[in-house]
Amino acid sequence: MAKSTLSSQFRGVDIDEYDENKFVDDQEESGELQGPDAAEVDNLIRQWDMTAALHMALKNPPINSKNAAVKEKAQAVVLKVLTNFKSSEIEAAIKSLDKNGVDLLMKYIYKGFEKPSDNSSAVLLQWHEKAFAAGGVGCIMRVLTARKTV
Repeated sequence: MAKSTLSSQFRGVDIDEYDENKFVDDQEESGELQGPDAAEVDNLIRQWDMTAALHMALKNPPINSKNAAVKEKAQAVVLKVLTNFKSSEIEAAIKSLDKNGVDLLMKYIYKGFEKPSDNSSAVLLQWHEKAFAAGGVGCIMRVLTARKTV
């Protein structure tokens, strides 16, 4: 009996695989550049097609990317779109988004609150008010508990 306790061949399952300290999050890194196309968004802003610019800015978010520069660039593009909106057009733009779009917008709003620039906080508060009216408390909870950030 003493001989069999020294052997680890009796294990059929590798229990070290399930160790909490060795947890690895599934990341799907793609070689392509992630994030919104800044040139296309700028073109739509110049044409005053702000709703299309918002949709383009929220398209292809860098959620799975670990590259901080890509995430900062995407945040800057979305913040530029949000600051160029007129206050009267915000509600209509949010209503044009689906539930996932409102959640993604709220992620960018909270990211903008982390690093405020001149006059961005007032604009982000207006957007937060309208996004909260559309998405409710559930939207905020999904953003605050999400593991993948923008």
